Amino acid sequence: MRFFSFVTAYLFALLLFATPNTVQAKVERFEITEKTLFAEGKEFGATGTYDLLQGKVYFALDPALRQNQRVVDLELVTPGSDGLIRFFADLVILTPTNPAKSSGAVLYDVNNRGNMRTLDFFNNAKGGNSLDTKAHAGNGFLMNHGWTVISSGWDGELLTGTSRLKLYPPTLGKDITGLVRYEFTLAKGKQSGGITATGHGAFQYEDAKISAATLTKRPHARAARTLIPRAQWFTEIRETDNPQPGDQKKIDLYLTTKAEQGQIYELIYLAHSPQVHGTCFTSVRDLIDAVKTGQGEGNPLLFNGNSYLKRAHAFGISQAGRYLREFLYSGFNESESGTKVFDGLIPHVSGGGMGSFNHRFAQPTRFSGQRFNHDYPVDRFPFTYDSQRHPFRDFEDGLLEQARATRTVPKIVHTQSSSEYWHRAGSLTHTDPLGRYDTRSARNVRFYTFGGTQHGPAKYPTSKGNAAYPKNPADFRPLMRSILLKLDGWVRGRPMPASIIPTIRSATLVHWEQHSVGFPDLPEISYPTVIHQPNDWYYGVNWESDQSKIQLHPPQMRNDYRVLVPKVDADGNELGCLQPPEVAVPLGTYTSWNLYPKDHPARPDLVGLSGAFLPFEKTKPAREESGDPRLSILERYLTRQDYLTAFQAACKQLVKRGFLLESEIPVLLEKHGERYLDLAGSTDN
Repeated sequence: MRFFSFVTAYLFALLLFATPNTVQAKVERFEITEKTLFAEGKEFGATGTYDLLQGKVYFALDPALRQNQRVVDLELVTPGSDGLIRFFADLVILTPTNPAKSSGAVLYDVNNRGNMRTLDFFNNAKGGNSLDTKAHAGNGFLMNHGWTVISSGWDGELLTGTSRLKLYPPTLGKDITGLVRYEFTLAKGKQSGGITATGHGAFQYEDAKISAATLTKRPHARAARTLIPRAQWFTEIRETDNPQPGDQKKIDLYLTTKAEQGQIYELIYLAHSPQVHGTCFTSVRDLIDAVKTGQGEGNPLLFNGNSYLKRAHAFGISQAGRYLREFLYSGFNESESGTKVFDGLIPHVSGGGMGSFNHRFAQPTRFSGQRFNHDYPVDRFPFTYDSQRHPFRDFEDGLLEQARATRTVPKIVHTQSSSEYWHRAGSLTHTDPLGRYDTRSARNVRFYTFGGTQHGPAKYPTSKGNAAYPKNPADFRPLMRSILLKLDGWVRGRPMPASIIPTIRSATLVHWEQHSVGFPDLPEISYPTVIHQPNDWYYGVNWESDQSKIQLHPPQMRNDYRVLVPKVDADGNELGCLQPPEVAVPLGTYTSWNLYPKDHPARPDLVGLSGAFLPFEKTKPAREESGDPRLSILERYLTRQDYLTAFQAACKQLVKRGFLLESEIPVLLEKHGERYLDLAGSTDN
């Protein structure tokens, strides 16, 4: 059997790489509509100034190519006379004014719902896509290291007329119809609201058929749905600014009575004209291939006629991280000429999911959580990069299977906050689907779980917002800067630090209930009684066979997968993880979960993607009076200097292990020295 499998794989590889491409699909042209100096001409060390290029990139796709066969419904698009399908996307490029100063590496920013994230994440810069002030450069980290940053529109659900980067994908005609489902909430006391988020569209419906639509409500994700009578609501399509062909519609829903706080509303209707949204993968593939090879009319990234960018890495946060996992799973890291597209990938805080990116009537902005969007096709098998067996059906699969078959496997650094274990099924990325044992990690994959962190760090001083407890400010971004540089070195043959994750074997990855986790009983603090538990949802026979169409709305519940969470120490801080220095030398408990307030109708659900910061009492008498079992701040660090000495030692250890740059330490000491004074009060230095 082993010999037969080897021969079969060998013959497949021969056919794979011997098959000629009859029509060359490609980036046809770059259209740069604006070129300015980035950050008002700021100089970035030895790299110098950066150019900001904005415009569009135009694609021509051959539907007959093997590499494009996984794009759902591509065969239904009418091609041009040359057999190619054309579409385009928004484009932003940041690159050294002097190409000779480039590091040779491009960092592709898989923007999150059209919003670029690399600069605010790695540079601690002002967010947004305008990039027109020095504040958008932040600390200049990426520029000082000579990176070229590229981002393009890949989300076709976005509406034209905003600053978000958008994909303009091929769209099918009105004769292609299907049921769609939109889950949303309405503010307390309101009678109307959009069925999609701000800046996002929805699939169009025929006025004559919307009367058959249904609207339900329910208090929790798995609660029974209550049908709202048709006479008690209606929908309206709103006009949008500068609509483009293929744009989705902005749809509002109106109730005849006021909305109920805490209710999850769900609208199901017959839609038409779906986008061929799998082109979100081919567009990025072809763009990066053109950047590396120098192809494409008007390519602005050439030096002496050749591309000066030879290494390509992709970074995606949350939705964008899930995009990278599905991009890889679907085989799109192979270019149309059979070469590797991305050399390195960083799916960050993606959890165990993929996304609603490449099926008929795809909704790419949907995620899956304990409370919202719980039953959308996001957290689905396979969860791991290596192959694993489905626990309820007889087959194996893994995210790397396609890339291995085409010899296009990149280096992968999968990073996640510990909140992903509570909110995004993070444990399933490195255990079997039933949480019984740790899975093998491929040689080209590293996992780093940041203990005591939430999906994205909260601002300090912290606030509760919509939660019962102050949100978690622990910051993994200083560690991520070092990890990015390490990834680029790894691609060039240098060592990469070993994975750091909680594991079943070490007893640091456990069942999520309080007695298993070991979370202490704290005054006025309630421990969660729920967690995000993915299910092997049944969406219909088409989805079961090839994940091309969803037929059941809502889907049918089947068996749950089993998630686990990190165990904690006596303070409630997580074990087995890579800890930011403020978690390693704590001034409080950094949880990866948070709850709604006691009087909120959504209680006991989790506040999505949020953790909490529960400071220690200042003194021993204060904690004894409140009944807090944790040592007080002054019992741990009598003075600010005591604290900073311990903090600096933790930083030095991170530097030694390759997870922190030495240059970060002074900034961190100043920042957290002030935080100590804020929580402990003035001491003798």
